[in-house]
Amino acid sequence: MFWLNINAWHGTIAFFFTFTSSMNPRNSTTQTKWLYLFIGTAVAMNFTGLFTTIMGPDPSLYATIAKNMVLRNDYVDLYAWGSDWLDKPHFPFWIIALFFKCFGFKTWVYKLPAILFMMMGAVYTYYLAKALYNKQIALWAVLILLTAQHIILSNTDVRAEAYLTGLIIAAVYHFYKAQTGISIWHLVLACVFTACAVMTKGMFALITIGGAIVGHLLITRQWKQLFHWRWLLAVVLVLIFILPEIWCLYQQFDLHPEKVVFGHTGVLGVKFFFWDSQFGRFFNTGPIKGSGDPSFFIHTTLWAFLPWSLLLFVAVFQFIKKGAKNVQAHEWYCICGALLTFLLFSASQFQLPHYLNIVFPFFAIITAQYLYGLASPKNIKAVQVTQTVVITIMLIIISALGYFFRPSAFNWLTGAIILMFVLLLLFLPGRISTGMQQTIFKTALASFIVNLFLNLCFYPALLLYQGGSEAAIYINHNNLDKLPVYVAAGQFHDDFNFYLDASFKETTPDDMANLPGQVMLYADAGVLQEYVKKGFYVKPLKIFKSYAITHLAPAFLNKGTRDKELYDMEVAIIQSPKK
Repeated sequence: MFWLNINAWHGTIAFFFTFTSSMNPRNSTTQTKWLYLFIGTAVAMNFTGLFTTIMGPDPSLYATIAKNMVLRNDYVDLYAWGSDWLDKPHFPFWIIALFFKCFGFKTWVYKLPAILFMMMGAVYTYYLAKALYNKQIALWAVLILLTAQHIILSNTDVRAEAYLTGLIIAAVYHFYKAQTGISIWHLVLACVFTACAVMTKGMFALITIGGAIVGHLLITRQWKQLFHWRWLLAVVLVLIFILPEIWCLYQQFDLHPEKVVFGHTGVLGVKFFFWDSQFGRFFNTGPIKGSGDPSFFIHTTLWAFLPWSLLLFVAVFQFIKKGAKNVQAHEWYCICGALLTFLLFSASQFQLPHYLNIVFPFFAIITAQYLYGLASPKNIKAVQVTQTVVITIMLIIISALGYFFRPSAFNWLTGAIILMFVLLLLFLPGRISTGMQQTIFKTALASFIVNLFLNLCFYPALLLYQGGSEAAIYINHNNLDKLPVYVAAGQFHDDFNFYLDASFKETTPDDMANLPGQVMLYADAGVLQEYVKKGFYVKPLKIFKSYAITHLAPAFLNKGTRDKELYDMEVAIIQSPKK
């Protein structure tokens, strides 16, 4: 049977190379068909983390908030950790709750709507790039966007930015069409998408959207367009469309000044929405503070926009250099939307890598138009060499990660799939394409290889060390007597909360002195020892080797030294000393 399989593989590979050899790579129609295939593969790649356990802390928190919405049948108030929650606006939670209501509390149900919004962002990236340049650049921009490292990562580690990326580029496209045409519906759609973006992350979304449109009009000195009546109408429409968010915040917080939020009473939800949630963080005057580094997003872009980041830096420089010579002949929507946001983020005191995702569609278009405009053989050769170096480094890093981490999720099937893409990287691009598109195909294939390993091998194995979700799944399958479930107080357990099918309570040894009977307790090993010392009956059921998986350290990534970095979380049966 083994030799039959080998022969089948040999025959398939031989047929493939015979088939591709018969195709003319200089035929533009053939190259376009392959480009569509690559884009389709990139779309599929962004769904490969759909079933991977939700990561903590933020994504599992957001999933739990939406779950609470459905369980409480309350779509106005946001609750987390047993109390009122004020940080992010409602829109993503409404969307997730709708999917939960339809399909249940499952991992893929939480992730699917975010990925769909990201795919919507890819569609609007195509529309905007085609309107500003041409179809070829538009297709390249979509492929670049969907193979950018942090875009694929964000479709596995789902946060609000996945929604925001799609909404912002959609709003910019429709505002562009409204500004260059006479259709009122483009303006209405632009305002709907803008309002949804504001109800996803706050007022800061207006800076990216407004920066793209206003920046272009200012640079090209289109004063009449800048002061057109449509923009006043747009402000009115956006204010109308965000009324649901304002009403919800007013109902939950402004009408109840007695509620304790951020350690204070009298917190105004509407004020937080309009100021503190974003601008308060920017100026570090809000209840949630940070400490910024002006260079943070520069070195973040280097890895987050891989494998295209070096080309992006050159593309931005060349765009500004050429644009300054003939301002009126250039579009400035993408560069203004991206750089204004980038600079403001860099000046902010609150910085996280996923913030950058919202400008990746602009980055993709800027990079694609730069590559399309290269005509000199010397420049094309420089890009080819650059990308060869980048691809080589990426493959070396991912190989080293696989060697040292030794993911338990790796099997022969995923190995065969990855090997197939490695062979495609080595032999396919030169047979189906020429020039710059050949380099783009090679770069995309490298991204596929890296993220197939990450999404099919690394992250599934990594999430086994997220003790809360693993313990909840264990309890769901092993609590046959339906014992009450408790967790140790004083810790966030959002991953445990989302995946547990039953309700649970937080507790301490003193709180459990008069238990009516046996209960299940999830706690770390040290807390369980306190119960033993106080005379409780403790029957350990399972130990979960755990780690703070969002803070990866070399010692943890190395299987040989990993055990020293782990801590024990346990599920045990507890009974009061009096019983």
